Amino acid sequence: MNLEEVFKNQKPEKQASNWETTEGSHGMVACAIKEAAEAGEQVLRDGGTAIDAVIAMQFALIPTEAMNTSIGAGGFIVYYDNEKKETKVINGHTKAPSGARPDLFHDENGEIMPFDERSTSPLSVGVPGIMRAMELAHKHYGTLSLERLIEPAIKLAEEDFELNRLWDRTLEIFEDRLGEEARKLFVPNGERLREGDKLKQKDLAKALKIIRDQGFQTVYEGEIADAIVSTIEKQGGILTKEDLKNYQASIDEPFWGSYKDLDLAFPGPPNGGGFAVSQLLKLLEPIDITKYGLYSWQKYHILAEMMRIVLADQQTHLGDPNVVDIPMEGLFHPDYLEERRKIFSFDHRKEDIKGGDPWKYQQGEKSNRMAKRDDSKKGMDTTHFTAVDRWGNIAACTSSIERIFGSGIMVEGYGFMMNNDLTDFNPEPGTVNELDANKFAVSSKSPTIVFQDGKPFFTLGSPGASTIVGSVVQVLLHVLEFKMDLREAIAETRIFNNPDVSMEWEDGINEVAMEKLEKLGYELDRSFQTQTADDRIGDVQAILIDPKTGKFYGAADSPRPGQARGVEEDK
Repeated sequence: MNLEEVFKNQKPEKQASNWETTEGSHGMVACAIKEAAEAGEQVLRDGGTAIDAVIAMQFALIPTEAMNTSIGAGGFIVYYDNEKKETKVINGHTKAPSGARPDLFHDENGEIMPFDERSTSPLSVGVPGIMRAMELAHKHYGTLSLERLIEPAIKLAEEDFELNRLWDRTLEIFEDRLGEEARKLFVPNGERLREGDKLKQKDLAKALKIIRDQGFQTVYEGEIADAIVSTIEKQGGILTKEDLKNYQASIDEPFWGSYKDLDLAFPGPPNGGGFAVSQLLKLLEPIDITKYGLYSWQKYHILAEMMRIVLADQQTHLGDPNVVDIPMEGLFHPDYLEERRKIFSFDHRKEDIKGGDPWKYQQGEKSNRMAKRDDSKKGMDTTHFTAVDRWGNIAACTSSIERIFGSGIMVEGYGFMMNNDLTDFNPEPGTVNELDANKFAVSSKSPTIVFQDGKPFFTLGSPGASTIVGSVVQVLLHVLEFKMDLREAIAETRIFNNPDVSMEWEDGINEVAMEKLEKLGYELDRSFQTQTADDRIGDVQAILIDPKTGKFYGAADSPRPGQARGVEEDK
């Protein structure tokens, strides 16, 4: 692939008024929230590493994007060490408590609880891993003190933070998800906060100061751990002190995908995002999608059907690899990919797409677990942020409390939301992704670093549950195949299609394409707008690194008030 052409087409608006696009030679951050991007940028200016910047942004997002991340979140960091020329994954994925069972979300009649009911249940709270991941990353790859990295977040929590449009729309749509403690803060006296209102988070500032003074350990064995367990137990949850104490983050090898002459690094299973992005790219690899045009019905049709194929496979075959066998060799076997590719037809939309049988291309014994998908989840959210430092190290992090405002449960007296990550499991026993004690659920998080000839040149990621896969792949195609400027590639209209759900689409698809897609059998669905606060599918944050000049090009998506901020060398 000709990267010279890719970089020739970059048009950074240096010092742009909205900072959605910028360039730098000595570092770059991209983040969904302006104040968090500023915190990351200043860390790079102060000589911090990419990991330092990511830790500072994670902390700063806790008061400024509380609906999507938290001290009680889970997530992954994909990290490239330029000196060692090695890539690692820091795994802070949320884990099921020891008291979890396959029928946890069944009512007294043995029926599965509706998703909205179980997603705000204290039973949905898993063991959060993001703070352990940050601790491990800081220990191995950070240089600045924890006190320095957490200070911007404390300031944001202590002072009057002016709420932006994301907060306004989120509270408008999701106010009913908030529990009593959270409502005291975000819906005072029964009136929700609105854009322009000031928010002071004294309890959260207290929690952040405790972490500053006592270290990350307090979240798992100290004062904050006690507060988490007390809050969840009081409401009928199953999270225990032992669950928190026993949680360990890990440094893992990445899951590697490929596309033409490029290699892509992701978190591996049970995280399913890397698998899905990789398989989608392999299905698209022999197809010259550019010949149909950027706005053609053919492009949207190809993408939609291939997404359906990939997500059917993901939901059918992926689970916790510590518990189930995943036929990964079969899922990427050339003959299997061609078999799946043949499902596609330009003449119609396939009525129903089920997971395939990769086991015939795989050595080993076929799993006896039920291959049944769970399509009940919709509109989950997350946040993604990324940094590149002056030494060429890269850190890409996706962090989440799963549903917007997580479980709706705020830790009493400490001001942060708890996740509802157990809803990432399939609630039906016997399935490949069934819930059980100490298991990890399948997730679609896709923090991504892209390489050519061993050199990283592109990092990106997005929130949006299973829509993450489509968002990441479409931006990759826009930059690499359509040779678009990074900002334009991110801003371009995106679509999404689950296996059994109608096509979700953004404004920008032309009428001719829409009419043709409807004739092919698509129902063009806009309901995602009532499921997210963004009005868009995903929220991609990305950085390009020119291997010849060393220049960084950063871009932040428009749905949230994010920024890319570049650092230049001091003269």
